[in-house]
Amino acid sequence: MASSSSLGVMCMFVVVISILGSSTWAALSTDFYSKSCPKVFTTVESVVESAVSKEPRMGASLVRLFFHDCFVNGCDGSILLDDTSSFTGEKTAGPNNNSVRGFEVVDAIKALVEKVCPGVVSCADILAIAARDSVVILGGPDWDVKLGRRDSKTASFSAANSGVIPPPTATLGQLINRFNARGLSAKDMVALSGAHTIGKARCALFRDRIYNETNIDGSFAKTTQSSCPRTSGSGDNNLAPLDVETQNSFDLKYFKNLLNKKGLLHSDQILFNGGSTDSLVKTYSSNVKTFYSDFVTAMIKMGDITPLTGSNGEIRKNCRRPN
Repeated sequence: MASSSSLGVMCMFVVVISILGSSTWAALSTDFYSKSCPKVFTTVESVVESAVSKEPRMGASLVRLFFHDCFVNGCDGSILLDDTSSFTGEKTAGPNNNSVRGFEVVDAIKALVEKVCPGVVSCADILAIAARDSVVILGGPDWDVKLGRRDSKTASFSAANSGVIPPPTATLGQLINRFNARGLSAKDMVALSGAHTIGKARCALFRDRIYNETNIDGSFAKTTQSSCPRTSGSGDNNLAPLDVETQNSFDLKYFKNLLNKKGLLHSDQILFNGGSTDSLVKTYSSNVKTFYSDFVTAMIKMGDITPLTGSNGEIRKNCRRPN
């Protein structure tokens, strides 16, 4: 007769197996579509390549879409949903309003993927693939994207507005804490910030830094001020490159700029300002191999944030609305 302790172990084993075997649990994998949609990668890449060749900034916009999606209730494609009668979506939340972009490119990718493999590939996975492709096309590292996410049926304006996405005014402590809350380390945070080696920001987001902060290169501040007037409301949407040296190349110049006090956003320069992340910025500024390796690790970790898998969620036919 089995002892009570061995029965307990057996019950625990059964519970674990039933959890692992349930239809709602499944791990993401790099070969998720190998049989159901083998052409998914070339299909997505063709649209991303076309969009980035027309406007290199779009690469940065697609990476940012993925980041803003994953930080709000996980990587579930919720950022792509338009408002409906039953919910207000995330597009008009503070961190996203007049800021996130690239929705039309995602629409174009989805339309083409649906022609190749109807009803198979999620919008959440399209975001993950498009982010990787954007980095590669602009000269950055390549990696195998883990797939198998499903799409949410709703979005949350309040969650997107709750502070989970760090603002450009964030302190170093706030940045570390908000990334930690998503299972990402301080190293992951600094590596992911390196995505600011591409893309642009609006004057309203860096005005205070270029006029009022002291840890900034004088000539850089003066040059940037020429396209960003001091008065709030004037030129708010004027753009400046996040990497003043090579805005369309995914390289390590962003970190070199920080060493020279040429970070555009407060949340950029705070990474090299006498704090705990200074040494990492120095390392990345001179070792592209280490930066790329840590960036890829962090992107994969970010893509693992609470995805919907198995029978949870759905595969949207149109990324802007639930089925």
